[in-house]
Amino acid sequence: MFTWARSALEAMAKFLYRNIEDGKLYAVKVLNKPHMMKVRVVRSETAMTDVIREVSLMKMLSHPNIVNLIEVIDDPNSDKFYMVLEYVEGKIVWDKGLGEATCRKYLRDIISGVMYLHSHNIIHSDIKPDNLLVTSTGNVKIGDFSVSQIFEDDDDMLRRSPGTPVFTAPECCQGSAYHGRASDTWAVGVTLYCMITGRYPFLGETLQETYDKIVNDPADIPSDVSPLLVDLLERLLCKDPRDRITLEATAAHPWVAGDEGPVPEYMCRCGFGRRKRNGSQEAVQ
Repeated sequence: MFTWARSALEAMAKFLYRNIEDGKLYAVKVLNKPHMMKVRVVRSETAMTDVIREVSLMKMLSHPNIVNLIEVIDDPNSDKFYMVLEYVEGKIVWDKGLGEATCRKYLRDIISGVMYLHSHNIIHSDIKPDNLLVTSTGNVKIGDFSVSQIFEDDDDMLRRSPGTPVFTAPECCQGSAYHGRASDTWAVGVTLYCMITGRYPFLGETLQETYDKIVNDPADIPSDVSPLLVDLLERLLCKDPRDRITLEATAAHPWVAGDEGPVPEYMCRCGFGRRKRNGSQEAVQ
C-alpha cells in the first residue's frame, strides 16, 4: 500500500495527493460509506452498489485511453472509501469549438478507448467531454465509470437510463430496453458535434423538451464543416440505432482515418477482453 500526502483540494470529495514513495500526483476520490449506502439510485440498489461495480470493472481495465485505477483503500474501521486514480491534468475545452485536426486526434483516442470497453462487455453510459481528460502529451483518457454497465455474452440490451440527458440516444429516451453499444456510439457522435461546434446538438429548456429534440429534430451541422465530417456526424447521429454507424465502422471512416489509417483494435492480453472471430466470440489470450 502506498503512503499518501494531500497536496491540494481538487473538488468536493476529490483530492490531489502526492505519493511519498514515487513522488507522483494521483487523484483520490473520497466517498462517505454510510451516506452512499443510504442513497438509492434504483429501488434495489444504493449508490455504494454503483461504487463497488465501478471498482470491479475498473480493475479489469488497462488501456492508454482509459484512466487507470491504482488502488482502493477500504478501512472497515473508517467511514471513508478511497479510490486512488491516475492523475490526468487537462480537460477538453470545447465551448468555442475545436479545429477538425484536433477533433480527429481526440476522436481517434475516444474510439480506441470505447472499442476497448465494448470488447470487455462494458458500456460506459456517460461519454461526454466532461468525462474526457487530456494528458500533457495531448492524449485523451476516458474517466468516470460511475454509471457504466456490464452486459453478458453478446447481448448488450440494457434498461437503466444512461448518464447525461443531452448525450442520451433517442432510443434511450423512451424508457424501454436499448442496445448499449449503439447508445455509446450516439454519445460519441454528440461529443464530436460539441467539439466541432462548441454547442449541444439537442438542448431544450426542460428535460422533456430536450428528449423531444433528441428524438425528432435533425442536428444542425454548420455549413463550413467538411463534407466527410458531415457524413460522419449524420451517421453517428442517426435516430434509428439499427441504421446508426457502428463504432468499428467509425474507426475506419475516411474522416477518422485521415492520413493515419483506421483506428487499430487494441490487442488486450489481460484475459478479460472478448472479440468476434468468424461470427463467434473468443477470449483474447
